[in-house]
Amino acid sequence: MYLKFEGFPKNKDANHLINFIVRIFVFLQFMRKLKNEELDRKSIEDFKVSKKLPLTIVLDNIRSLNNIGSVFRTADAFLVEKIYLCGITASPPHKDIQKTALGASENVAWEHVDSTIEIVKKLQSKGISVWPIEQTEGSTSLDFFNPKPKKSYAFILGNEVKGVDQKVINICKRAIEIPQFGTKHSLNISVAAGLVIWDFFTKTKL
Repeated sequence: MYLKFEGFPKNKDANHLINFIVRIFVFLQFMRKLKNEELDRKSIEDFKVSKKLPLTIVLDNIRSLNNIGSVFRTADAFLVEKIYLCGITASPPHKDIQKTALGASENVAWEHVDSTIEIVKKLQSKGISVWPIEQTEGSTSLDFFNPKPKKSYAFILGNEVKGVDQKVINICKRAIEIPQFGTKHSLNISVAAGLVIWDFFTKTKL
């Protein structure tokens, strides 16, 4: 769209500027929120048969039910393969999980296990590359983490206070650290999950 404004000085730059402003105005005028029925949401059945991201999430003794629900919701958004709920990590159905999961716990495959160590060993025995999301000596910065094609991965997210248990870290070859530059160097579990899942999604071809 290009409009010619009569009565203005014959100045191409001025005319281009006015057209740019008009186009921005028109764009903003017509930028509306999409309705739910326009979002092309999958049904539960469609979700379950869809090709999944080659990523499993392991929650190591997470105490907050809202955090658990948030991880389910993010896992649903990016077609995560499965979630393991370990130790004290609560399982659906629960109203406080549902509050943030919004039904995602009905879509995403999950399993509760007593021992994080046992499930990590089981995943490793299947050839899955397991990475704690933790600040460790020799950790790999998230921006330098490059998943290999056709390889399955698992990320471990730890307790809100203690993080991933050291005994779990001991049986993992590597860890991923989310680079941080402020005063806290600490992220909420659900935020950390969102960052690493999105990063993995962008680096992996479904």
